[in-house]
Amino acid sequence: MLTILFDGIAYGMLLFILAVGLAVTMGLMNFINLAHGAFAMLGGYITVLLMQRLDVPFLLCLPIAFVGVALLGAVLERTLYRPMYAKPHLDQVLFSIGLTFMAVASMDYFMGSSQQMVHLPQWLKGRTELGEGAWMLGMGHYRLFIVVVCAALTVGLQYVLARTRFGSRLRASVDDQRVAAGLGINVNVVFLSTFAVGSGLAGLGGALGAEVLGLDPTFPLKFMIYFLIVVAVGGTSSITGPLLAALLLGIADVAGKYYIPKLGAFIVYGLMIVILIWRPQGLFVRQGGKS
Repeated sequence: MLTILFDGIAYGMLLFILAVGLAVTMGLMNFINLAHGAFAMLGGYITVLLMQRLDVPFLLCLPIAFVGVALLGAVLERTLYRPMYAKPHLDQVLFSIGLTFMAVASMDYFMGSSQQMVHLPQWLKGRTELGEGAWMLGMGHYRLFIVVVCAALTVGLQYVLARTRFGSRLRASVDDQRVAAGLGINVNVVFLSTFAVGSGLAGLGGALGAEVLGLDPTFPLKFMIYFLIVVAVGGTSSITGPLLAALLLGIADVAGKYYIPKLGAFIVYGLMIVILIWRPQGLFVRQGGKS
């Protein structure tokens, strides 16, 4: 039981890092970017290529994946995404879905459709067991690593958004762009930085999740619904809601597949429906912000 709980928490933390950028762009920037999974896929492929062809250590691949995908996100935000901010949400959905299918086709052409393997360092392999019997806790070393890294990123992100000048400028830009610009805030730079960091986090999540989730060109399509569930259930006005939603989703998914494999997915979707009926705007809504 404790092992299932731990694996669910690790899975949920990974989903949170993968989805938090989408929560930021949808909630704080009011832009629906369904191509978010493509950035995660790119981070995974950057890690695979660096490790397989250049023998770059795994730990060094993680910041490279973050920076590389963040830079691409900044370029795309400046050239493709920014003109779409003022468009209706349906246009944004169609635009970003189009980008997703282009990314899937491109990766399939250049990298092939086969599943990619990530060779972890020896110290991340193996498993530690604590206790005995039904209450034994089995912790995979790599899943423990994921929990620690994602928890540190969550604390850092929460601090940046809530306690720094950049976080204040971002919230001001979201609440009223014209007033924020009148106060001397460069709204375009704030949105560019936010989009780049959100994309970079997706790339980092893809690098971390390549070994757990699997990596192939259909990655953005397979996990798009999970990202949307995290954002819809958690709400888009803070990161606390998506964090809790990702943990609930991860634990429910792992437990459901273990105890009742044939109904595992049903449990996740059923939980989503119940929560949205109870809290249609998500688990957490920032007062005074966009809902």
